[in-house]
Amino acid sequence: MQISCKDVSHSQRSSKGASARPSRSRGGLHALSLKKATNVLELLQPGSFVTIENQPNDLPPFQVLHCKGGRCWVRQQTWGQNVHWEVEHHRLKSA
Repeated sequence: MQISCKDVSHSQRSSKGASARPSRSRGGLHALSLKKATNVLELLQPGSFVTIENQPNDLPPFQVLHCKGGRCWVRQQTWGQNVHWEVEHHRLKSA
């Protein structure tokens, strides 16, 4: 599996400082192997269901309210409408 990303930085970077080297280049887009791009987060849409790392099997998935700035607000359907939990995005995975 490969993903694409575009380098939008304005500064020149040396190849020594790059954590993942591009395998192909095409018009400013670089294809990186998924193993090397460890900081890529899964897109979690509002209304989707997620599990939290180390979540017990008997606990139902959480519903995503919204995500912003590396954090997501989630809730259990059995909780009230105004009760939610703020969780770091990298701890969540689609259910």
